[in-house]
Amino acid sequence: MSGAQVVALPMETTLRDPDARRRLGAVLFALVVLWPLLQLAEFHPAVLFEAGNLNVMTGFLAGFLPPARSPEFLGLLLKATLETLAIATAGITLALLIAAPLAVIATRALSVASIGPGPGRWRGHALRTSCRALLTVLRAIPEIVWALMFVRVLGLGPAAGVLALAITYGGMLGKVYTEILESTDTRPARALLAGGSGRLGALAYGLLPNAAQELTSYTVYRWECAVRASVIMGFVGAGGLGQLMDQSMKMLNGGEASSILLVFLLLVLLADAISAGLRKALA
Repeated sequence: MSGAQVVALPMETTLRDPDARRRLGAVLFALVVLWPLLQLAEFHPAVLFEAGNLNVMTGFLAGFLPPARSPEFLGLLLKATLETLAIATAGITLALLIAAPLAVIATRALSVASIGPGPGRWRGHALRTSCRALLTVLRAIPEIVWALMFVRVLGLGPAAGVLALAITYGGMLGKVYTEILESTDTRPARALLAGGSGRLGALAYGLLPNAAQELTSYTVYRWECAVRASVIMGFVGAGGLGQLMDQSMKMLNGGEASSILLVFLLLVLLADAISAGLRKALA
């Protein structure tokens, strides 16, 4: 038989992960950092599985069944749900009026003064820094604190919740809007500004086409958070589902609390459907 026969030798395979040491080091570092924090937070999950505590939790959860379905309570639940939606929607609307102009001013890609050296460069930088500082102050104070203050000023009712959401969420929306606008491709906006376009024109034609979906999705998510926050503020007298939940829990009526929680779930599903629809429309 002519020609040399080539015998294929089996290649030695290795199962060793080349990044195993790095991953192990990262895990150990995380444990070293997190363990003292967990101890400081008194995090002891094993306590939940003790026999006495399991009996207490089982009895508590059993009190939530069946959900309340009386016509009188369902009427109150419908009114509180509409009130919660009104609080969240009005609060987000006012928050947008606060966040949008501050985000436009704070976005560096929309700064005419940053195009090149000039007398207005430092003034523009100072203005952007001031807007970012204001956004920090607005979101630093929790909405529940604002709600407590406005309840004292305006009395019990949804108006306190609307103003509390507007202030805190105005700071949150403004900060995230700024980051979204600056993380997208800013070259079209800078080209428009360099060509003589105004700030709003650069925003509308340079940044929004690429950032509209993300901005819309985050806004709807914040509306969903506003629904939950309005419930929390109801415990301090700001109205809505939270106030109804507070009354049900004080009366130890688990069935009513269960019905309210089911409404929460439906509202979250509604927010997801709205977000998906808007993103599809903007695609």
